[in-house]
Amino acid sequence: MLGKILRIVGIILLALTSVAVLLGGIGTACVAFTPTGFGPTFAPIARFQWLYLFYVATGVIFGVMGIIATIALIRGKSNGYRQAVTMLVLSLVVGIIHIISSRALRGSSQPADMIVYVNAFTLLVFLLFRIPGIWDKVNFARRDDHTSGMGAGVAMIVTGAIILTVQIWAGPTHMLDGINYADVWHWPLSIVGWALALGGGAIIGRYVLAEPEPAEVTVPAIAGK
Repeated sequence: MLGKILRIVGIILLALTSVAVLLGGIGTACVAFTPTGFGPTFAPIARFQWLYLFYVATGVIFGVMGIIATIALIRGKSNGYRQAVTMLVLSLVVGIIHIISSRALRGSSQPADMIVYVNAFTLLVFLLFRIPGIWDKVNFARRDDHTSGMGAGVAMIVTGAIILTVQIWAGPTHMLDGINYADVWHWPLSIVGWALALGGGAIIGRYVLAEPEPAEVTVPAIAGK
């Protein structure tokens, strides 16, 4: 039971981190492409526009890598864990550089800080999974359709909720001149968020409501028959 719970937690954390990294990369695109269009706060990064374009590209790439790794874990692929750790390490390194450069250029690094903290926590959890006593129970290479299905469903609901509420939790760091730039892609994000949440609910319902297969009944042989 512990191993199943840990697998579900791992899948949820990786999915959450992947979506956060992906949204971070997409969200950086505005100031990366037009750094002088958002007032004096972001104007200093114009000299290093290439660096912020790099953050956009890596955010999208690492986010997609994380989603692929999450699917690999759900399917019990042998390389899923390695893909996950690789993505988490790379995105953490770039995220730390992002924080340092933003604080130096504009005096603040939000919301990159939050994404890095989530990334670091998820990486720590995945590294703890490699402890022999824990790995024997959580082993992601062991296929378990029910556990993976539940993990996938919950992960989709959580990530859907994160996307649907992005204008709320990211709003304070994206408010400029009374405009909440975290909500500029309201309808596309709403469609994706609701699709994930409803899809996750359907997956969980499938596994919760599924009837267990009847156990095979064997009749003992009667002596002399």
